[in-house]
Amino acid sequence: MRQTIARRSTIATFALALALAASPAVAEAQGKPNTNKAVKVTVTVQGPDGLLFKGKVNTKGHDVTTATGGTHKCDGTNGGANPSKVPTPTAALDDAARKKGFTWDGTWYASFDDFSVDTIKNVSSGGAAYWSIAVNGTPTPVGGCQFKINAGDQVSFTWTSF
Repeated sequence: MRQTIARRSTIATFALALALAASPAVAEAQGKPNTNKAVKVTVTVQGPDGLLFKGKVNTKGHDVTTATGGTHKCDGTNGGANPSKVPTPTAALDDAARKKGFTWDGTWYASFDDFSVDTIKNVSSGGAAYWSIAVNGTPTPVGGCQFKINAGDQVSFTWTSF
């Protein structure tokens, strides 16, 4: 009897371990790699009168809520840009703002499946200026909820005049 219970316990433990180990492989085999792991990046916000924020932040793609735009996904799958969730510049800005105590706002554009960053730390774009997004010194070719960022990246939001 003890031997049977011990054998069942060993088999159950082995089966559970096998199932847990196979979970990421199963997700990848179904075309859904587990790529939305948090990464540490440096976020810089440069306003018209100088540096507004610079700091390191851990981030991953997630839902973002703004006063103007509401709540929407911002995880790299926006607009079909990536096949699975990934960390993004706008998600990094959102994490930096929440963790470091400053505000930002953005309008949601359903046609782009992305936010337009309108205000950071009470500095508003509009008229003859906008907040440009760059990663490692290069402007992003897609929106801030679509571009994949990696550990160590330099993410910057710069108030830019036309």
